[in-house]
Amino acid sequence: MTIKLVGLTGSIGMGKSTVGRMFEKEGIPIYNADAEVHKLYDKGGVAVEPIRAVFPEAIVDDQVDRPTLSKLVIGNEEAIKKLESIVHPLVHEDREQFLKNAAEAGHKMAILDVPLIYEKGGQERLDKVLVVSAPYDVQKDRVLARDDMSLEKFEQILARQVPDEKKRELADHVINTHCTEEETHEQVKALIKDLKEDFGHA
Repeated sequence: MTIKLVGLTGSIGMGKSTVGRMFEKEGIPIYNADAEVHKLYDKGGVAVEPIRAVFPEAIVDDQVDRPTLSKLVIGNEEAIKKLESIVHPLVHEDREQFLKNAAEAGHKMAILDVPLIYEKGGQERLDKVLVVSAPYDVQKDRVLARDDMSLEKFEQILARQVPDEKKRELADHVINTHCTEEETHEQVKALIKDLKEDFGHA
């Protein structure tokens, strides 16, 4: 089973989810770590009880209340580590199953949408890394338009992320989202063609 792994990353507000959906539209299977975490946090999700044991106030109506959990962990390194020790193994197990299914379905390449590839050294197991990027002012406007977001919270999140400029330097490919969705989609289509050629799948 040899399936090429392409990491999709980018700092908060850069348009990573939008770009991920574009890859899906082009028939490339994509694993979205954030979406999986949402499932783990929902009612009946396997992360609910382990999180209740450590952060009981974050559980509301038998599911994880993300804004409450966020307040409990952001800026608290020890709390973040505790949360990651619960969530990361569950996501890893689910991702391995996704890749197995993709390979068995005959796919030669899969996208892993992972916010913290460079922060966690995840690039070591990837064949290529794509970084989604936009100018800082655009990023800031997008993020501050979200519900439950403040400038302080935005700055705390950024402080935990490898700077955009460094990500672009490290990336194999950069997708610019400071343009129309159509123009971004054209970049994605061109990139898929390049990746297939790089991987010998053309």
